[in-house]
Amino acid sequence: MNKFSRIGFILAAAGSAVGLGNVWKFPYITGEYGGGAFVIMYLLAIIFIGLGVFIAESLMGQHAEANVSTSFVKMSKSGNPKWKYAGFMILSGLIILSFYSVVLGWILNYVISSFSTLPTETSQAGATFTNLTKDIGTQLFYHTLIAGTVVFIVLKGIKDGIEKINLILMPLLAMILFGLLIYSISLDSFSKAMSFMFIPDWSKINSSALLAALGQAFFTLSLATGVILTYSASLPKNANFIKTSISVAFIDTLVALVSGIIIFTFLFEAGAPSSAGPGLVFISLPVIFSGWGILGQIIAISFFIALVFAGITSAVSMIEPSLMFFIERFKMTRKKATIITGTTFYLFGIIALLSMSDSWGATLTFFGKNAFDWMDFITSSILMPLAAIVTCVFIGFYVDKKLLENKFTQHTSLLVFNIWYTLVKYIVPVAVTILFINKLGLI
Repeated sequence: MNKFSRIGFILAAAGSAVGLGNVWKFPYITGEYGGGAFVIMYLLAIIFIGLGVFIAESLMGQHAEANVSTSFVKMSKSGNPKWKYAGFMILSGLIILSFYSVVLGWILNYVISSFSTLPTETSQAGATFTNLTKDIGTQLFYHTLIAGTVVFIVLKGIKDGIEKINLILMPLLAMILFGLLIYSISLDSFSKAMSFMFIPDWSKINSSALLAALGQAFFTLSLATGVILTYSASLPKNANFIKTSISVAFIDTLVALVSGIIIFTFLFEAGAPSSAGPGLVFISLPVIFSGWGILGQIIAISFFIALVFAGITSAVSMIEPSLMFFIERFKMTRKKATIITGTTFYLFGIIALLSMSDSWGATLTFFGKNAFDWMDFITSSILMPLAAIVTCVFIGFYVDKKLLENKFTQHTSLLVFNIWYTLVKYIVPVAVTILFINKLGLI
């Protein structure tokens, strides 16, 4: 099995974690829940919930050196073959990638269109975005382009494909964000954005905000999809999985915070509201950029390119768990496994984009949700929370504690291990279960 270098693993795992959830979703959720208090809740959830599960997946992957399904069997106390069914989590990556590729296609379209003219009014920007989501031909073209790019990268393998693309795109993403941050600092609204982001208004916090912070923190780290476990299988045996996990969580969180600062600075400079919602990136920001002339056009192009880079590094990670499963379980070549998984997410992506069109929308809508929304709901509200709960219960009750302790104490103290073990065994499953039943509308 090809191995990541340590820096290669950190950039690949960070590339998986850093995606549209950081640059798009985190800022608009933060805006909806009033800023600073939500940010604090998010940071606490990262530290006490997300990081614990990330370390658990890293430990399992590095120790088992196998696909997700086999890793559960190898890690269990008795080697119970029934644990292979825990590998259901790899389905999440393929389903997410199906509609994620469509969304990345939208963003790539915005990169191209930003070279010409930007909408000057919110109504115009809204109509432009709505028309795009209903334009089958344009969406199909960009979805095909994105899917082809993802397949090309993963065909190259761990070292020459995934690691290499992250060694290129992650530094470029950092450069673009750093440039946008420097420009933000020069604006009068920067101090207002910093106050909004880091001075808490606790009156904005309610149970929905707490659950949103937990969900954002948990899912932004690419947990419960098999990605981190699969990547960790290619981590060198002597690598410090705790240190690399902390490094990835730090990079992921830093990107989210920097993105929030940049976007709120732009919003406040234009006098726009902080609670722009999901349409922030596709509707609010283009209108703001258009008011800044040529400079705004340059910023728009840079911003959307950053989104594409973040999205591509996440997309290539989502397919890897399925690839490793087919390669190891069915002895397929990487090429054959890539063709099967690539074709699967590509076809489901077509179904997702067709479900938003006028001609196919009614046919592909079930129980009030179109196929695109169902893919999002099934992964984020069912498969991922279930996978997280299964992973934590497995680590806490079905893996030899002494094995875990030995792995941990090679790199840190027994006290740190005991804290982590308590969190993963008791605290995290309860927190994720509450999130799970809340998202299903049961509480």
